Amino acid sequence: MYLHQFTCGTEIPFQLGKILCVGRNYADHAAELNNPVPEEPLLFIKPSTAAVDMAKPIHLPTGHGSCHFEGELALLIGEKLTNANATEVAPAIAGLGLSLDLTLRDLQAELKKVGHPWEKAKGFDNSCPLSPFVKLDWLPDWDKLSYSLWLNDELRQRGKTEHMLTPILDLVAYISSYFTLEPGDVVLTGTPAGVGELQHGDKLMMQLQGDWLQVNTEVA
Repeated sequence: MYLHQFTCGTEIPFQLGKILCVGRNYADHAAELNNPVPEEPLLFIKPSTAAVDMAKPIHLPTGHGSCHFEGELALLIGEKLTNANATEVAPAIAGLGLSLDLTLRDLQAELKKVGHPWEKAKGFDNSCPLSPFVKLDWLPDWDKLSYSLWLNDELRQRGKTEHMLTPILDLVAYISSYFTLEPGDVVLTGTPAGVGELQHGDKLMMQLQGDWLQVNTEVA
């Protein structure tokens, strides 16, 4: 799958690599699911086969219980990072986008109960709808970014980076101390409160920083 960053009508493709994710990076989301707040970033990986174009219809898996949406800010990595510090991270982020971390919530609960990894509940095929990425010709104020998710015209999630337990630059640096990040890798930065179950026919809209980016999709 190719990811597209765009600016002024010009698209630049990146070959998708791995997808690095963080759980419970917003205290309000941890609280809504009765989960403890982690003392350090809680990391997991989605394979590249999880990625799908967010503008295309979402196909829910069957036979595994409820599937929840989790709207997240996504980062496109443009330069290799390994054991990086926060000051090295900012110029290596090639673009900002939006994502859905689709989660088989019933299956995840079963896996957590027996102490097993979450990958079957988080990394299944098409579990990571991704938007295009806004190319960064400038470095934004990383602690002043916001994004929103509407479900059937009802505002359900509003994420603000200032509320993240681990800020963006520190988060990417932390990830790079365990996993080398390469051009085309994507980092999902966590979801705020307001997650919920998807049903066939649902319509979703996500916006990044007001008018920077808007994506519409629906559940087939």
